[in-house]
Amino acid sequence: MKNSKIYPWIVVALLWGVALLNYMDRQMLSTMKDAMQVDIVELQSATNFGRLMAVFLWIYGLMSPISGMIADRLNRKWLIVGSLFVWSFVTYLMGIAETFNQVFWLRALMGVSEALYIPAGLSLIADYHTEKSRSLAVGIHMTGLYTGQAIGGFGATVAAAFSWHTTFHWFGIIGIAYALVLVLFLKDKKEHVKTERLKPSSKNGEKAGLFKGLSLLFSNIAFWVILLYFAAPSLPGWATKNWLPTLFSENLSIDMSEAGPLSTFTIAISSFIGVIAGGILSDKWIQRNVRGRIYTGSIGLALTIPALLLLGFGDSFAMIVGGGLCFGIGFGIFDANNMPILCQFVSPRYRATAYGIMNITGVFAGAIITKLLGESTDAGNLGHDFAMMASLVFVALVVEVIFLRPRTVNMTDK
Repeated sequence: MKNSKIYPWIVVALLWGVALLNYMDRQMLSTMKDAMQVDIVELQSATNFGRLMAVFLWIYGLMSPISGMIADRLNRKWLIVGSLFVWSFVTYLMGIAETFNQVFWLRALMGVSEALYIPAGLSLIADYHTEKSRSLAVGIHMTGLYTGQAIGGFGATVAAAFSWHTTFHWFGIIGIAYALVLVLFLKDKKEHVKTERLKPSSKNGEKAGLFKGLSLLFSNIAFWVILLYFAAPSLPGWATKNWLPTLFSENLSIDMSEAGPLSTFTIAISSFIGVIAGGILSDKWIQRNVRGRIYTGSIGLALTIPALLLLGFGDSFAMIVGGGLCFGIGFGIFDANNMPILCQFVSPRYRATAYGIMNITGVFAGAIITKLLGESTDAGNLGHDFAMMASLVFVALVVEVIFLRPRTVNMTDK
């Protein structure tokens, strides 16, 4: 089965489940705050709850490049299985935590374990899928992240029906059981395993290989352009995750109980459409033009620019929801093509490392914009500053179109 034509899609299906669990387990805490604060009184403080959310974000970001380096040097199957098992076990332990400190350190450990997955998972998909299916495969995988985020939002509903302890327990058990499924059916790409075995075994050799990879990446001008291309849209990407419900509430003058589901549903549905459409378009375009993925990603970025203006300055239902739909489609197209574009400039040996570095830029951009928009909300300027992010995306779009000029549809080690 491993060598059959269908197995690359089985890999996507298996990793789709991991992606779902990755986002679901991290999202549940934010929705179960009210239930947990009855037993852990420190969570009644918004400052303490912010510390819990921040520790995950900062550790996840700092671990991302390290995780990429590890994924490029170890068997990715066992790295994915191990990371899934650990964060699922952490989720289970959250259900028996009794103090704020216990929850805090468990959240930090979740940041480490979850960071190990994305670089390994995306590089594995990229290795199994050629230019004919790579963007669609990545796009389908991304829908797992969106689904997990949406399901995680129902954590409070499950907790209300049972308890927050039981909710954490069962979601953790599901993840541990799924890790066993991966042990049976997930396989790393044979070429990656062979490359890993041929790497130098001495400490000096390992260090040389590590620094060689970083040197190759940071001496590549195209990689710096890709970092900008990735980081700039990450600003509005994280802004919509953390502040879109507030924006909907303020601009439409509706209660948060309505704004939350409306904004989440709008982005989720349109992002699904975007990643699938962007994947199909990119895979077809790349077969006719070596810059096909660049152009597809550009279309995605271009769609987010008017979307941000509508979201920021709109004052009617049609403008705000239309802006949300346009942003989700554009961001989905962008999301489906990040790793495939990277594959045109970076060899398989360093792709996980490269994506890990991209991830830290995106996460830290998210941390910065989340804080700034919080201050903007207090000052009554949320809509204005949302719209101003369109200018940053425009700069990234121009730089991408002018400077990203791949010579091949797929960079190799040869």
